[in-house]
Amino acid sequence: MRRKTSVLPYIIFIIFLVIINWYVTNGFQILFPNFFFQETFTSVNLIISFSLIAAIFRLQSHGMDGFFKLATHFFVVIFVAEIVASLILLVGDIVILALAFFGNHDPETFLPLRINTFSIIALIAFIIVILVFIDGIVRGKYAYRVIKKTLFFDDLPPAFEGFSITQISDVHSGSFNNNKAVQKGIDLINAQKSDLLVFTGDLVNNKAEEIVPWIPLFQQIKASYGKFSILGNHDYGDYIKWPNDLEKRKNLQNLKDYHQQIGFKLLLDENVTIEKGGQKIDLLGVENWGIGFGERGDLNKALSGTNQNDFKILLSHDPSHFDAQVKTHASKINLTLSGHTHGMQFGIEAFGIKWSPVKYRYKHWAGLKEELGRFLYINRGFGFLGFSGRIGIWPEITVIELRTFNHKAQ
Repeated sequence: MRRKTSVLPYIIFIIFLVIINWYVTNGFQILFPNFFFQETFTSVNLIISFSLIAAIFRLQSHGMDGFFKLATHFFVVIFVAEIVASLILLVGDIVILALAFFGNHDPETFLPLRINTFSIIALIAFIIVILVFIDGIVRGKYAYRVIKKTLFFDDLPPAFEGFSITQISDVHSGSFNNNKAVQKGIDLINAQKSDLLVFTGDLVNNKAEEIVPWIPLFQQIKASYGKFSILGNHDYGDYIKWPNDLEKRKNLQNLKDYHQQIGFKLLLDENVTIEKGGQKIDLLGVENWGIGFGERGDLNKALSGTNQNDFKILLSHDPSHFDAQVKTHASKINLTLSGHTHGMQFGIEAFGIKWSPVKYRYKHWAGLKEELGRFLYINRGFGFLGFSGRIGIWPEITVIELRTFNHKAQ
């Protein structure tokens, strides 16, 4: 029997939405007392917002496309802008009440303070937030960044001194809509001229067919020691309804075939040997293993045939796997490469600040981490999902160079 969806969260959200909308438009209206701003802004915003909530309530298990996706983005942009503006107005009202209370004055005495200062600041912030989101939607989602890291190891085989690995993750090809922009990313990958290319999962959003138009682009990627990949949580088709299990399994098999067409060697709880100069390192890949996102992967199976002290690199889509199993495993895994978080596609990494809302779900959500003598690197993602943009957390191409401590000492 299908479980009924509770309407209470929607009712609470609608009430909150109405309050925020009224508060912000009221704060702006006093700047335009003779203009129909309040009525127009409130009506348009609430109509779209309520339509969106109704659509979400009725279409929870369906993908977002067409007008529904456009309305979602419009709603998110306006809603976030309203939240920022309301916080500024709230600070202003608290200041006014405090001045009135401690000065024993009527709050109306300080009304010009709100009009001339806080309402203007709130309006400017409202406009800036909208412009930032527009930039993230138009430019940010394809603003590829190359991030280079040099990692030193005391047990790296000498033949692999200076060996380079390019990592991409979370392509989410079902979200792409700009062939020229994606080609720019592919060209940037090839420009790194790395020895090895690894892809750490989520080639599609839901269906294997999403990657088909983009296969010729990803086939262009070159790496002299090969291209290897794993599956991410979205690759299994778990987030949409299928007519039957056979169709779902067929979709997954098609996706595996597309990995092969691209030229990726898909690692499914297995390992391969990368040889250079008569020495080797082990490259392992597990199926998706993530707390709350399916624990399919079998690390012990992926380690089969390797020795405890071999130099090993693991591809594991979800970084929670590192904390749960990898960092304390008896067989040392020197480097784990993950993705999954996207940095939530929103945050700030500048001026020594590193923050994104995703930190409240993942303590370490992007970049390099070392623990118990083992490294984890989390790629911020090549593509985007849900929100068709990126703000402050840009799409990433990672280049990791392996070095020995002996070379560092020199």
